[in-house]
Amino acid sequence: MRRTLPGFVMLRERLRRGRAFFSDHAFERREPMVVVGFSGVGIAGGLGFLDFLTEHGGPFGCVIVRNNEVVGEGCNMVIATNDPTAHAEIVAIRAACQKLKTFQLTDCDIYTSCEPCPMCLGAIYWARPGRVIYANTRFDAAAIKFDDEFIYQQINTDLLQRTIPFIHEPHPLALQVFEDWKKIENKKLY
Repeated sequence: MRRTLPGFVMLRERLRRGRAFFSDHAFERREPMVVVGFSGVGIAGGLGFLDFLTEHGGPFGCVIVRNNEVVGEGCNMVIATNDPTAHAEIVAIRAACQKLKTFQLTDCDIYTSCEPCPMCLGAIYWARPGRVIYANTRFDAAAIKFDDEFIYQQINTDLLQRTIPFIHEPHPLALQVFEDWKKIENKKLY
């Protein structure tokens, strides 16, 4: 039996209204895999699909759904905002957390156009959604010059051997802040 995944339908509808980036995907679920059909669409406001992608940052979109309602959405905004952290998943997580007034998305699903990069993966784990459903793999992204393999390799590289060296400079005052934090009884943990 074929059924449409609600998050991808909502993502598609948002694009049609020009509110979020995504091509007009026909995402359908066939157990146990997601089948993706593509057909390009224009974005509201006169921008063509590829122009929109080029001006904002890349072909990545994300929606966050709770109880069949979109609570956060985002597209890659790296170029538009000059913010290297403005990936679709990060933008959507920030929007969802702001709307829901929480920093954890435990009862939400994340629908994204591509397997998240290492930065987005970290943010997703901090947000703690119920699940992540993605269309393209990181290898598909690498094929269009969005290659995160270098970052994956750097994570497991010795700190001083990384391309950007990470130098540990311990200081007693920095550690004291952590010690003081431990003593606070009414702190909210995440």
